[in-house]
This record gives sequence, structure tokens and C-alpha cells, in this order.
Amino acid sequence: MNPAATRTIFRTLAIAEAASWALLLAAMFCKWILESEPFGLEEGGVPKAGMLHGIVFVLYILATLVSASVFRWNLKTLVLGLAASIPPLFTIWFETWADRTGRLQRTTPATTR
Repeated sequence: MNPAATRTIFRTLAIAEAASWALLLAAMFCKWILESEPFGLEEGGVPKAGMLHGIVFVLYILATLVSASVFRWNLKTLVLGLAASIPPLFTIWFETWADRTGRLQRTTPATTR
């Protein structure tokens, strides 16, 4: 698989997963704290935001598994990437850390002549 495309997809899904978490949290706040239905959405929008978050969550997990293979992550990095999907907004932290530490780049061995 193309490392540049894998990196772009992973980064996009990390941000989307965090955004969908934030949307779900906002919907839950509207439903249980404000007891309102903004924009006429049933139950504060929780069913719609929950479905969206669930889909993006699964896509992020798949992208993490593919990235681990493409970028040859060790088990610790893979587990950290998967665990980052559980607390809200941690996928952005993980993606930033992985990028800064070179884990979103494919290392190629030096060619010999």
C-alpha cells in the first residue's frame, strides 16, 4: 500500500474520530444536561451522532491496523494507537506524536552499490 496515502488516510481519520467524539459529547450534553433537542434532532442528536461516531471509530481502528503494517510499528505503538481511540480526542494526540517521532514514515533500508 502507498505510504503517503496511508499516512493521509490515517491522519484524516484520527481527526474525524476526535471530531465525532466531540459531536457525540455535545449531543449527550444537550440530551441529559440541557434536556433539549437542538435543530429538532431527536434525543439531542445522540442517535445520529452515536452512529456517525461508531462508523468513524471502526474506520480509525482499521486505519490504525493498516498503518501499523505499512509503517512497521512495534506492538507498543500499535496498542497505543488503538487505545487512543477510547478517550475523547486522544487520536489527535496520538497522530501528532506518531508524526513527530517518525512513525508515519516508511523507513527504507539504504541501498548498496
